[in-house]
Amino acid sequence: MTYELYYWDGLPGRGEFVRLALEQAGADYVDIARGSDGTDRMLDILEETRADAPFAPPFLKHGDLILSQTANILFYLGPRLGLAPESEGERHRLNGLQMTIADMVAEAHDTHHPVATGLYYKDQKPEAKRRAADFRTVRIPKYLDYFERVLSAHLGGPKHIIGTALTYGDLSLHHLLEGLHYAFPQAMSAYGNRWPHLDALRRDVASLPNIAAYRASDRHIPFNESCIFRRYPELDGTGTGQQG
Repeated sequence: MTYELYYWDGLPGRGEFVRLALEQAGADYVDIARGSDGTDRMLDILEETRADAPFAPPFLKHGDLILSQTANILFYLGPRLGLAPESEGERHRLNGLQMTIADMVAEAHDTHHPVATGLYYKDQKPEAKRRAADFRTVRIPKYLDYFERVLSAHLGGPKHIIGTALTYGDLSLHHLLEGLHYAFPQAMSAYGNRWPHLDALRRDVASLPNIAAYRASDRHIPFNESCIFRRYPELDGTGTGQQG
């Protein structure tokens, strides 16, 4: 059965974590909202009165099954796409790592929307600057030091976040790092070679043939200032930036 991915058109966002897994596996999937009536189809499902209605995208439809929440979707897809460990315990460990990635993604989003998601960035710029300063100097190193330690302590070597083969966790860490380098290039550059294993993982995933082909295709949506990772120079500690 074809996988149906539902996420906002024009945004990589949280949907990109799922796309990377589907693309790496060469899975048969449709990015529904990118079709002519796709957004309406997505909103229809969100507004239906049904027990399995998702709260928000991304969500995945596979046959009659509808799954929401990025980590939950990847927990389902991982074994089916060959991107999860065989051991049940290791699959749950990987799910925990994915949820930690999701925590950091939420904090990255809140650097530009610290007061309310319903307000424009320009309406909360002073609060955003304070939040972003803490994110750059405290939260980025706290999270990335943790992931670097996990890679360093991995008995199978630091090439993968878990196990001895590529998993969706590696793909997700790669996308997290790409987003941080896009939104906070100055801050990330200032940390230099503090996270060598993470830097290597980021490069390794980018060089995977399926990922490289996807990134070069029209299926790929670049980072932009309507998404989770936004490049506002003033939040990176310099410049005046855009307003949106």
